[in-house]
This record gives sequence, C-alpha cells and structure tokens, in this order.
Amino acid sequence: MKTRENEAVLVRNLRPEDLAAVIRIDAKITGRSRSEYFKIKLDQNLAETGIKVSLAAEHDGLFVGFLLARVYYGEFGHLEPVAGLDTIGVDPAFSGRGVGDALLRQLRMQLAGLGVGRLQTEVSWNQPQLISFFQHEGFQPAPRFCLDLEIKPLP
Repeated sequence: MKTRENEAVLVRNLRPEDLAAVIRIDAKITGRSRSEYFKIKLDQNLAETGIKVSLAAEHDGLFVGFLLARVYYGEFGHLEPVAGLDTIGVDPAFSGRGVGDALLRQLRMQLAGLGVGRLQTEVSWNQPQLISFFQHEGFQPAPRFCLDLEIKPLP
C-alpha cells in the first residue's frame, strides 16, 4: 500500500516475534510500558478461537505500526456482527505518513470479507490527535452512551 507521501507501507499479520516492537511503539506513544497487557493481547489474538485481526505495518522492513481488533456477535444488544478496534499504534516518527490509514484500510477489507458492517472503538477525550485521526478515517460519535462506574470499597 502507498502512504500519502507515496512511501510503500506493507501491511501484514502480526507474528509472535513482533511483541517487542509493539511494546516499544506503544511506550513511545503512552510514555509507559504496557508489556504484560500486550503479551496477553497478542497471545489472545494469535491463539484463541473466535475472529480476531492482528495487523502489522512495515516501511522498508522496519516495524512502524500495529492494530488489534476482534469481531463480536450479539454483545451489547447488537443483532449483527460488530468489530471492535482494541488498539492501534504508529511509531511517532511515522505519524502523518499514512501508516494508520494503511492499517485501517486493510482491516476494513478483512472485515468486509467477513460480512462485518460496523467498526467501533473508544478514544479518551483528552487525545485530540487520535480523535482527529479517527474523524479523518470516517468514524463518527456513536449514538449511545459509554458509562463508567468507579468501584470504591464498601464501608
């Protein structure tokens, strides 16, 4: 696939040996290591049954991005299959160069082939760059409320 700057981005399936690169990119983005989270997520996406999509993006052989998604059947009252984008990450050095676009384009193709017509994700309100990216990709606010409850010890 070509990026906006006409640079070739190869999108492929994630492999177990990509774990260190995923953790490195995520740490650059978040400022902290979530190694245990990604070890579990990659194990789930690569080994568990069910439909999961795990993609990697490379530029000139360099690992520059990743995406983890899964398909849900009937969760939260949906009658049709819905995909959930769990995580997407692009090396900050490659931000704005079409890597995220290439990952989402490949995900859309795979989901369409599976007959999945909706992709959902969540974004923190204080991440305007990520919100802008998703808006550029065609995402819109969902017609539902996401609710949180802080669990406090009972007296």
